[in-house]
Amino acid sequence: MEYNTRRKKLPLPEYGRGIQNMVDYALTLEDREERQRCANTIVSIMGNMFPHLRDVSDFNHKLWDHLAAMSNYQLDIDYPYEITPEATLHAKPKPMAYPMKRIRYRHYGYLLESLLKKLKDMEDGPERDALIRLVANQMKQSLYNWNKDGMDEEKVADDIAYYTDGKVQLDLEKFHFASVQTRSLSGGAAMGMRVQRKNNRKRN
Repeated sequence: MEYNTRRKKLPLPEYGRGIQNMVDYALTLEDREERQRCANTIVSIMGNMFPHLRDVSDFNHKLWDHLAAMSNYQLDIDYPYEITPEATLHAKPKPMAYPMKRIRYRHYGYLLESLLKKLKDMEDGPERDALIRLVANQMKQSLYNWNKDGMDEEKVADDIAYYTDGKVQLDLEKFHFASVQTRSLSGGAAMGMRVQRKNNRKRN
């Protein structure tokens, strides 16, 4: 299991680590068209997280501003708006309420399960393909973070098929997963965890 102490700070915490990981993945794509499709999909997902803000006049512009900020302004794509400079980017969407809903596998989280449900009803096309790549790679990363020894690409493929009632089947001979991001604890953080475990044993 990966602890928060070993994770980098999120530029915009209101979107959660799942969206940030998708942005990080988009930065690794070398093909510009694929990178653009990936960015479009991410912004669509971001917008769906805050439906109560859709009537705001510059809502879509803000989403693209936030995407640029989460990529540290390094994402090379064709933005549909002029991106607001970092120094003047202040407006952020309201924090989303924690979804108190049952999820099948806690290590995947509510957002991924919601996206998998969306995939079931999507028509074939570039946007669906981009979302499949995003979701599959994030599921692989989440599974690794939860139990690195139990991370298996075949399990990810099986879980995707299970969640989508068989409508999404990954061909592992053709589908290439991104590498997981591995991080090691700093000395201080590791020591803190050892002390915490020791204290927990004393209480038991």
